[in-house]
Amino acid sequence: MKATDHLRKEHEDIKAMLRILDEMSARLEAGECLNSAHLDDILEFIQEFADRCHHAKEENILFPAMETAGILRERGPIGVMLIEHLEGRKLVKGMREGLARLKGGEDGGAKAISENARKYSELLIQHIHKEDNILYPIADTTLSPEAEVEIEKAFERVEIELIGLDRHERYRQILSRLAAEYPPTA
Repeated sequence: MKATDHLRKEHEDIKAMLRILDEMSARLEAGECLNSAHLDDILEFIQEFADRCHHAKEENILFPAMETAGILRERGPIGVMLIEHLEGRKLVKGMREGLARLKGGEDGGAKAISENARKYSELLIQHIHKEDNILYPIADTTLSPEAEVEIEKAFERVEIELIGLDRHERYRQILSRLAAEYPPTA
């Protein structure tokens, strides 16, 4: 299995959470009161699984390996992905701030959450598409088999050292529970 296959699999979980985020945004926009713990769970998933784990694997392992193999960071696909990671973090910060306002009973909290969530979801869907269809195929054809082995070992270290072995199961449980609570509307 190639290193990018591992990342593509993680993309499936991230896209599933984005569908839930979109449904929650629609409910917020309709004026529905939502369980703030559900929003906390989504933000935990995004910040810990999508960013701290998945993006760390890309930024600290895959992208440097691709650069070593001759793929340019600046003015290249890696640079674009890094800019989008930063933009995503800003939007997550906006969701966090909106949630704090919502929990504090301040006006505009729900609107801030839904606006930032919509932008985040749109950004990540396009971002994942570019990675799956442009960046990862470049990696697949550029990285040597030896580099692939080293990347996989480094990915395992990220799982153990940054996230912890039990965390993936927690994120799957959050995803499953929220998917039942917020099924896609027709």
